Amino acid sequence: MYKMPKSYQDEMFAILFENAYHCLVIVDSQGLITYLNQTYCDFLEVKKNVAIGMHVTDVIENTRMHIVVQNGKEEIADLQYIRGNHMIANRIPVCVDGEIVAAVGTVLFRDTKEWKMMNSHIKDLLLELEEYRNRFENNHGATYSLHDIVGSSKKLENIKEKIKRIAPSEVSVLIRGESGTGKELFAHSIHQLSERNNKPFVKVNCAAIPENLLESELFGYAEGAFTGAKKGGKIGKFQLAEGGTLFLDEIGDMPIGAQAKILRALQEGEIEAVGSIESKKVDVRVIAATNQPLERLIQENKFREDLFYRINVVQIHIPPLRKRREDLRIISKYFLHQITKRVGKRIIDFEDEVMNMFMTYRWPGNIRELENVIESAVHLTNSEMITLDDLPDHLQPTADKLHDHQRTLKEVLEHTEKEMIKQALNKVNGNRNEAMKLLDIGKSSLYEKINKYSL
Repeated sequence: MYKMPKSYQDEMFAILFENAYHCLVIVDSQGLITYLNQTYCDFLEVKKNVAIGMHVTDVIENTRMHIVVQNGKEEIADLQYIRGNHMIANRIPVCVDGEIVAAVGTVLFRDTKEWKMMNSHIKDLLLELEEYRNRFENNHGATYSLHDIVGSSKKLENIKEKIKRIAPSEVSVLIRGESGTGKELFAHSIHQLSERNNKPFVKVNCAAIPENLLESELFGYAEGAFTGAKKGGKIGKFQLAEGGTLFLDEIGDMPIGAQAKILRALQEGEIEAVGSIESKKVDVRVIAATNQPLERLIQENKFREDLFYRINVVQIHIPPLRKRREDLRIISKYFLHQITKRVGKRIIDFEDEVMNMFMTYRWPGNIRELENVIESAVHLTNSEMITLDDLPDHLQPTADKLHDHQRTLKEVLEHTEKEMIKQALNKVNGNRNEAMKLLDIGKSSLYEKINKYSL
């Protein structure tokens, strides 16, 4: 058998690696550099005799060679930022007799000019991607997905499975549930899983827009449609949602007059701006949500029956928190983590008494009330555990509470806010500046709430 002379081996090694256009590095099992070709030395501006023997992290910026030699997992075509440039790196472990003894890394480019062109192109693509991402998020984009809906109860899992089945279709969806159950998150999730997820997600709160403005908000208006109308007119939410999803929140509060136009838009795929004599085609999927009994509103002639059947192709019921108590602990932990991360406090968990209180309380304000209660407790506690004393008064065992069925969501939230401010003032002996810092709100906001609640 022919054996290549060592001089030939060295010469071939030099041809293949020393004179190559790409960079090459070899590290041992400890992450120490055993070989660095001249191309890489020139790029890094280091001397070979100095670099060899050093730990790879001390020589190569953002390297992962020491990680690859530890975990034995190869990394191919990984983007690595070195000396102001985005490089394409391959890292391959070397195994002998089942033991990882080294790792070989290459950074790929043919010559400086070519790489600079490629690197410029990559930077441009990354900037473009960031621009599109920002534009999408600012353009009424959906920001939540099924992963943001926390819980593991059977009821919740069934809802998620149903959403996965109907999201890819074009059917209209009606989401029903009490206030504070998170209906909007489910609407976002449907859009994100649909074929329209790269198009706008536009929300309209039908309860928050005055009746005389709702029609122009939905369908836009033509120039000169009314006194004060903008020159050139204004496009409505339907046009903004073109190709995407229109989320009609609190649709039970929509005026009966606007309902007729919504029905036409859904049936004919056409809208007519206020003051216009021309119709425009629109391609929009509608998701509606309500906490009201639409069937009763139909009997009272406050909601169109034909519109109900049009939006009620698929119906999703979101159960109140009191009917899925098995999710309470995981949701509470999730809110605790999110809130403490935001305010910068170290709070580990809830005391058992607190969680027992959570499990027995009826939660008329649902998940929104739970979040407010935990945020209040986080601001008021002085320990690493949330205790009963940190909870608002209406959750204290001896508190004189309103019966849950008599309380609206607004009453629950206002009561929680009032108790939170009252406890903060008590903790700082009435010092409003200290209370302002404790609650993390502005001075004018604090004074306004103190006057509102006569504290």
